[in-house]
Amino acid sequence: MASDTEIMGDLDSNEEGSSCSGGSYFRDEDFNCDSEDGLDPYDDVLDWEEEDSIESAGDTPPRVNQKKDSESESPEEPCVETEETSHPEQHFSTSAKRSKNTHCPLKRKLASFPKKSKVPRLSTHRKTPPFPSESEEPSQPWKTKEDPDEGPKSLSFSPRRPPGSQLDPSSVFSPLELFKTFFSKSTVRTLCENTNSHAAKNICKGKKFRWTDITPKEFYKFLGLVLFIAQIKARAIGDYWKKNSIFSIPFPGTVMNRDRYRIISWNIHMSDPDEDVINDRKKGTPEYDKLFRLKPLMDEIRLACKASYHPHRNVAVDERMVASKARNGLSEYIKAKPNTFGFKLFVLADSSNGYTVDYAVYIGKNTFPFGFGICYDAVMSLVKPSFLGSGYHVYLDNYYSSPKLFKDLFDIKMGACGIMREGRQGFPKSTENALTKKSPRGTLRWIREGSLLFVKWKDARDVSVGSTIHKAYGGETIKRKKKNGKGSVNSIPVPTAISQYNKYMGGVDLSNQLITYFSAHRTTKSWYRTLFYHFVDIATTNSYIIHKEMCKANNMTPMTHKEFMEQLVAQLCEVSLDTKAKPKSTGHTPVPMKIAKDRSQRASVGRQRCKLCHIEGRRNDTPWKCNECEVPLCVIADRNCFHVWHNLNEHPLAPIENQSSDSE
Repeated sequence: MASDTEIMGDLDSNEEGSSCSGGSYFRDEDFNCDSEDGLDPYDDVLDWEEEDSIESAGDTPPRVNQKKDSESESPEEPCVETEETSHPEQHFSTSAKRSKNTHCPLKRKLASFPKKSKVPRLSTHRKTPPFPSESEEPSQPWKTKEDPDEGPKSLSFSPRRPPGSQLDPSSVFSPLELFKTFFSKSTVRTLCENTNSHAAKNICKGKKFRWTDITPKEFYKFLGLVLFIAQIKARAIGDYWKKNSIFSIPFPGTVMNRDRYRIISWNIHMSDPDEDVINDRKKGTPEYDKLFRLKPLMDEIRLACKASYHPHRNVAVDERMVASKARNGLSEYIKAKPNTFGFKLFVLADSSNGYTVDYAVYIGKNTFPFGFGICYDAVMSLVKPSFLGSGYHVYLDNYYSSPKLFKDLFDIKMGACGIMREGRQGFPKSTENALTKKSPRGTLRWIREGSLLFVKWKDARDVSVGSTIHKAYGGETIKRKKKNGKGSVNSIPVPTAISQYNKYMGGVDLSNQLITYFSAHRTTKSWYRTLFYHFVDIATTNSYIIHKEMCKANNMTPMTHKEFMEQLVAQLCEVSLDTKAKPKSTGHTPVPMKIAKDRSQRASVGRQRCKLCHIEGRRNDTPWKCNECEVPLCVIADRNCFHVWHNLNEHPLAPIENQSSDSE
């Protein structure tokens, strides 16, 4: 019979919220801890009573699991009555002493029952589970690369639509037209209505700013400035409207003044403010929607991403972190990501170009409806045969990969490949002919269970892969430096699944890289505005990818990413990308006011009052003016107003270069 502390230790290992991988960001739903710890999920546990029932033991005896024919149900460990069970007082005194001297993870204290109460005893084994345990499954040995592998059943590739851009291939689309496939006029009109309502609500609350309703035309200009700021970096927003400085940036002021831009950015709102109030009243109930403030734009961008483009055969699913330090229930921390704090998105991307096909914002364990664990649910929600078709190859990292997921994907005619943790339930536990620490680099072992292939490969460390797409070994090699070869390299065999994983897994990483080049991301006081700017990034990046795909289909040379963004900014702001160069200055020189055709009128034609003489109270006319200042000035021997005008810095009407910086 197991001791109390041993039994409670087993109970502690099965407590809610326990984790099998310390320091990891896995969830409890991701894998079964019992198979890793070597515990039988049907081990006996103590059936303790609650404190309330113990205190009332004098009136009602405590509950005890009484099962008939316990010996027949659990022949391995029959419940035999001992001296302890025959003397209740002695049993509880010895148990109490043992609980004081022995460490118990749960720190439970054994209650002292009255003499008349029944003694709790160990419950018997439950009935045999309907499925065989891992120990009962036959363990097949690991095979080597010399052993032939027939491979899985090939899946025919049948996409719902032709892969690539879904726009008219015969037309040429400008950057603005591609961007408007995501931010359409109806979408922008809804954003303007909600932004105007939110601004009016803020004014009613006492916020002091001047507001005029924003129109779709002005909103597109605002987005143009947002993308301009994404390309030209400055320390603060106000620096883009700085004047009279060598660091001045003249363009933003020609589109919109600084205060208007800042007021619009303060009041951007994606949902109806009146409906926000109704949703906020539902906090704490299942009807409350954590993403309500994002839904109008988030859903529009998702639909546009799926409608404008269909992915090629190889796709990847991974997380994306949108940097934010907002303290709410949506922010996450992932140590391994470049942005450790922020909002987590599950993203489906095309591995060939990084196009964001679909995404979902993580809100907790209820993000997806399936209920098989967040990793399983995320993949099954994004990879939908009703949208994609069949025969797709899905590449996953070890956070998502599991034998159950791979088999279920294969059942819906989707292939899967990914790095897999050996602790996942269903991963082979066989040690026969397995890799050892002394195995040379390049050694591989494999086991096939129907359509699912498990591969272990020796590189700098052991790598485990699962796949329903590839054979165990197809003759591929990879170069690695020799330890004592002084720079020489050695070719070692590599499993087909690993070489293909390295080639196609980076779809989401490529998408993240393209977004960071010209990202509109910025720090905001409202968490949902951070995601608004991320939706702008998704729209601009996907627009550029579609531009490249269409140019490739039409044998045209695509624009670079930088050129595409510059064209988009100019078209959103309704300005020309090219500016006319100013004529080269010839200096301040006197020129005649007007050219006289008659020689006799040269000294009198076009005469105007001298500006300097007028300021000093004299009336003198002159036929001369400054070619730069366009100011009439006297140029004669006894009255050279031209020279005096251009050398008096204190004069209020002197040229700009002769004034102090405070004069404007």
